[in-house]
Amino acid sequence: MEDFHADERFSLTEEQRTRLEAQNRARNDALSPYAARDEDAVYLVPRGDDPLRPPYSRDADFILNCPFYNRYADKTQVFSFFKNDDLTRRALHVQLVSKIARSIGRALGLNLDLIEAIALAHDMGHPPFGHMGEEYLNEVYHAHTGRYFHHNVHSARIFRYIYDCRISLQTLSGILSHNGEMPMDCYRPVPLTSFSDFDALLERCYLEKDFQKTLIPNTMEGCVVRVSDMIAYIGKDRQDFFRSGLKRRENFPPSSLGLKNRELLSSLTQNVVRSSMDSPALRMDREVFEAMKKEIEENYELIYRSPLVNAPYERVVHPLMRGLYERLLSDMVRGDEASPIFRHHLGDRILRKSYYGKDGTLTADPNEVVCDFIASMTDDYFIDICKYLHIDDALTSSENLRYREYFD
Repeated sequence: MEDFHADERFSLTEEQRTRLEAQNRARNDALSPYAARDEDAVYLVPRGDDPLRPPYSRDADFILNCPFYNRYADKTQVFSFFKNDDLTRRALHVQLVSKIARSIGRALGLNLDLIEAIALAHDMGHPPFGHMGEEYLNEVYHAHTGRYFHHNVHSARIFRYIYDCRISLQTLSGILSHNGEMPMDCYRPVPLTSFSDFDALLERCYLEKDFQKTLIPNTMEGCVVRVSDMIAYIGKDRQDFFRSGLKRRENFPPSSLGLKNRELLSSLTQNVVRSSMDSPALRMDREVFEAMKKEIEENYELIYRSPLVNAPYERVVHPLMRGLYERLLSDMVRGDEASPIFRHHLGDRILRKSYYGKDGTLTADPNEVVCDFIASMTDDYFIDICKYLHIDDALTSSENLRYREYFD
């Protein structure tokens, strides 16, 4: 078969390449002095020049084509036990983060390709059933290994170790450091220049419980995504809460930033831009920052810790997570190749390279494989595999799941 690369229809002319390269240089030259430039992108294996796809654009392409990206569509944010197509799935959340971050980044003269890549990948490591699923997976994983599971750390692991490391150090830093559980009124990028230093940070995240919360991205673009993640979920989670029927908007405490999602988005993004223009750090007015912290605290009190929201997770997901982990770990130790962990995870041609040596011997720690597999699951797959393996038939019965229906 003739090599399609030799067909001139599928290649640029020299004149076209020169023109595109000039456009790319002009775009980079127009960036803020605090932006990440394409020529500074650091890769484990050097990449060839492609005038159609600058480095961080290639990162975004690789992320979009990662098989795990599709699974965002069936990973819920907060309201897993509701049948309502208007409630946010993680696929929408990462798109919202990307849009908010690109709006801020454009105003500040930052690299939009890098912003997009970080935003699209930042939640790839989220397990099924949102932050409650993350908490339960961490509990059982830590009990077996003494190590900690965090979704942002696992997102970085996916692209560093599970799927070949084909993305830049700058994108990896933004993914690892995106966790917004410790909001700050000023984010100043922290230098990180080598993959060995990155790997050391990643390992500390597994060994030290709260170390991952102290990390700051190594670019302004990563800082923008981190702030945009918070901006995206504060108002949207409230909007979903109101749509769930659990609380009416007018019963929420008054806010100086606005109660509606669009009001929160407008208030926070404009203040970030206003406070950060021509600055080497991403900032927010102190008063606005305190108001945002108050909104986040109210979300925790009224939504994330609400017994109405969390009861199904505790009743169903928590015991199923323990049971599924133990069963899959047993299958790994016994080498049961009929198990879904061998057929659906280790059997994947691309994934095999991460777990097997060149001689075909399984070299990975069974706990790591089990944790990777469960973290990759969608909500529906998690329930289905528990049914298939009869982890607890009473818990997975349709009566016990008791999804809140559209017409309740």
